[in-house]
Amino acid sequence: MAAHHFPVRVYYEDTDLAGIVYYANYLRFIERARSEWIRTLGIDQRALKAERGIVFAVRSLSAEYLSPATFDDLLDVGTSLEAATPARLVLSQEVRRDGRLLFSASVTLVCIGPGGRPVRLPADIRRRLGA
Repeated sequence: MAAHHFPVRVYYEDTDLAGIVYYANYLRFIERARSEWIRTLGIDQRALKAERGIVFAVRSLSAEYLSPATFDDLLDVGTSLEAATPARLVLSQEVRRDGRLLFSASVTLVCIGPGGRPVRLPADIRRRLGA
């Protein structure tokens, strides 16, 4: 499956006193990109929750901050599926500016069902992911 790309503009509110993107905001950027990636696969997260009581949750995340982004930068957030099992998805996410890698993360997602317990990924979602 090809990587999904999502543009993010850095606003003043995204920066810290040094004028660079505050580290936690990269997590917000990659969350938005993941949500849009899921949407492009035809998965309606609101319907998934309303009809089946299932939501996606981050189980683990490993991140590397390589170079800073600054006010008004136009960033590209790439999301690609690295691995899928019946119970989890492992995604690679990268933030780039003009092709230069600034931030990378490996994110493991799981499905949480009613009562907050992990559940297997529904078969129709696995099919949409090509897993």
